Amino acid sequence: MTDLLIDGPEAAATTVLLAHGAGAAMDSPAMTAAARALAGEGLRVARFEFGYMAARREGVRRPPSRAETVMPEYRAAVAALAVPGRLVIGGKSMGGRVASMVADGLHAEGWVAGLVCLGYPFHPPGRPERPRTGHLAALATPALIVQGTRDPFGSRAEVDGYRLSPAIRVLWLEDGDHDLRPRKAVTGLTAAEHMAAMARAVADWAGRLPGG
Repeated sequence: MTDLLIDGPEAAATTVLLAHGAGAAMDSPAMTAAARALAGEGLRVARFEFGYMAARREGVRRPPSRAETVMPEYRAAVAALAVPGRLVIGGKSMGGRVASMVADGLHAEGWVAGLVCLGYPFHPPGRPERPRTGHLAALATPALIVQGTRDPFGSRAEVDGYRLSPAIRVLWLEDGDHDLRPRKAVTGLTAAEHMAAMARAVADWAGRLPGG
């Protein structure tokens, strides 16, 4: 695991630990925009990278690891992040998926209070017949998924047909893509406005979780 990138107040009541998507680093524009928006709502945000992505910074070109193989890395990041108060885990795309796969174990052990996923990869683009939702039907950890209605990894029409746990709340951002960006010509909204709406919703939701 690489060093953590930290945004937001040190003494925040809630810390959000975020992992990156399969192809973009923890300091990608989308991750940075999300972290800054969340920090602006008073949350402390910590970002980290899986080993394959960290290796790219050293010039070692590695393909994205399978989600199952980096689950121990996510658990290690949680263990390395000593925080007071409430901890929410999650991430962008694949990072959120990995977090969802380790969430129940960490929640049962008292490590985390909740899960937040930004653009969950419900299925590979163009392959809705290959859903990545089996574990979500029985998820016990309180979860918030923020999804754009035209996300190619899971549109609203597709996701509405999935069986998801009652512990999961889905916040839909109108016309948002996989990075939650709307088309201003269609909606009149900007990417910054969607990020601000995401951050407000996450802060409100997290503030209602037990712990802290």
